[in-house]
Parts: sequence; C-alpha cells; structure tokens
Amino acid sequence: MANKATDKPSKEPFAGAYFVGLFITLGLLIVVVAVGAGMPPALSGFLVALLLGLTVNPKYALGFLSAGVLATLLGFAGQEPQVAWGGLGLILSSLVVWRFIKS
Repeated sequence: MANKATDKPSKEPFAGAYFVGLFITLGLLIVVVAVGAGMPPALSGFLVALLLGLTVNPKYALGFLSAGVLATLLGFAGQEPQVAWGGLGLILSSLVVWRFIKS
C-alpha cells in the first residue's frame, strides 16, 4: 500500500518558494517602514496603511474596513494624526481590494 504523504504533490511551485516569498514580504515591509519613518506622521500613517492594506486577502477586506473606520474615528478623536490618516488609508485600500481584487 502506498504512503499517502508521498502520493500528494507539493503545493510549492519550486522547492523553497515559501521561504523566498517570506523574504520578499519581510524586505518590502522593512522598506515601507523605513520610508514611512522619514515622513510626517499623517503622511506615513496613510501610506503605510494604504500599501500594506493592498496585500489583504479579499475575504478579510470587510474586517479591515471596519478596523480602518474604528482607527479613523479614534485617531481623530484622540488627535493622533498617524492613526487617523492610517485608518483612512486602510479604508481606501480595503475598498480597492474588496471592489477590484475580489475573487
């Protein structure tokens, strides 16, 4: 009888593909945070949330939209521009993902 573990083909397109994806993702995250650290708080919050929000799986876009609304409300209420504008960036990216990248 054949072993079921050996019967299943690998889901990776090539050996180590998930590790390559991990390194690319971490590299992009470091670049986004490094660039955002040199900007004014409102602009960096907006850009970082917008760019990272575009990577969200479409089935979670509604949850991220809700989080963006909450962050925007609390950020403006507490006079925290990075949180407030980051929330707006998250709202915008969630709407883009939900509308155009929906599968």
